[in-house]
Amino acid sequence: MSASTAIVPERGVLDSLLTSLALPPGSSAPTQPQWLKRLRARTLERVNALTLPTTHDEAWRFTPLAAFASQSFQPLRTPTALQPHDIKHLHIEEAPTRLVFVDGVPAPQLSSRGLDDGLVIGTLTSLLATQTPAIEQHLGQHLAFQDALFAALNTAFLTDAAVLIVPPDTALAAPVHVLFISTQPEVASHPRLLLVAGAGSKLTLVEDYVALHEGTYFTNAVAELALGASAQLEHVRLQRESRQAFHMASCAVSLGAASRYHSASIALGGQISRLDLKVLQTADAAECALDGLALIGGQQLADTHTFIDHAKPHGVSRQLHKCIVGGAAHAVFNGLVMVRPGAQKTDSAQSSRNLLLSRKAVVDTQPQLEIFADDVKCTHGATVGQLDSDEVFYLQSRGLSEAVARNLLTYAFGAEVINRIPVASLRRQLEQTVLEQTTGQA
Repeated sequence: MSASTAIVPERGVLDSLLTSLALPPGSSAPTQPQWLKRLRARTLERVNALTLPTTHDEAWRFTPLAAFASQSFQPLRTPTALQPHDIKHLHIEEAPTRLVFVDGVPAPQLSSRGLDDGLVIGTLTSLLATQTPAIEQHLGQHLAFQDALFAALNTAFLTDAAVLIVPPDTALAAPVHVLFISTQPEVASHPRLLLVAGAGSKLTLVEDYVALHEGTYFTNAVAELALGASAQLEHVRLQRESRQAFHMASCAVSLGAASRYHSASIALGGQISRLDLKVLQTADAAECALDGLALIGGQQLADTHTFIDHAKPHGVSRQLHKCIVGGAAHAVFNGLVMVRPGAQKTDSAQSSRNLLLSRKAVVDTQPQLEIFADDVKCTHGATVGQLDSDEVFYLQSRGLSEAVARNLLTYAFGAEVINRIPVASLRRQLEQTVLEQTTGQA
């Protein structure tokens, strides 16, 4: 059955997931404020009204979910007792502040705090007592869930979250690492991240999804990032799950006046992975740069959908998304840039560049522009191809083997995105990953 005609069951796995919302006998619901209970109730109503997307839905036409629909995932029953030495290899040397969740559950024994730099960081449950105004203003307010099943599902399960609040005019010198770890197969987790960056603040955030096993499980992640006027955020998103995992993610970014947002999203793992990234310019002169790299092989499918919404004048956006696809893997990119009426002087450029390493690898790419203002400068483009045989021959003429020449050229292709990551140790790790994962692709 082709991807264009595949149909998946309408409820299936959703009903099995929702049964875990029922409380076990003798237990009580977590204490939450009424506004949060109402938010969860509204999203649960939407989940019950929605069905799993199929390839008849335009936004999912290249991403069949039949493999996901056939699964049965369970909530975490027995937490894994990890010790600090178990995750030492996951530490980022430049990031003394680390907030860790294991299978969706906060792990304070694995978390750490650097110097007192003014950052407010913790879990939703620990910060509600002192940070309610900021949390209530932003949590669940930036991501539309009316027709977004997975975002609504995450919110229905919202009992805890990673919360970062950067006070106005606070510049953090060191990156902050928020680490979500999977340790058990057949478990569903719903990680949540909220970042509120005050006016004039500056932060580098690493949002990291990893696995300590190779089993099948489900990660359903949501991040909401709100930048105040003139705030600056470097956001590195790493998806390095098990190759048998299902990873669905939504990220909503709100840009205040003259704010600056740079995202570098790297997709490595997952049997099926999907990232929906939406950036909304809420005031004049905001800028964003979205860099992305999907490096996949085997039977993997990686889907990235982005939406840059220029709703105010003088906005600037730059986007570069690259896919390196080997084996029989399938990469999808859909990038929409919208310029609203009145958003004059918008300057936007979007590029999708894709490299096929094998005869069975597939890329579907669709950069799009929708422009409703007349004084703008907007461009987009896409390329799909294989390694240049002349370049391979040139390197061979300089004494390199064909395999080494191909690996070197593949590395150079991915390095354009990797080199923009503002954390040196991560750049080194990812450079090595590119070299290792592209060896032997045919």
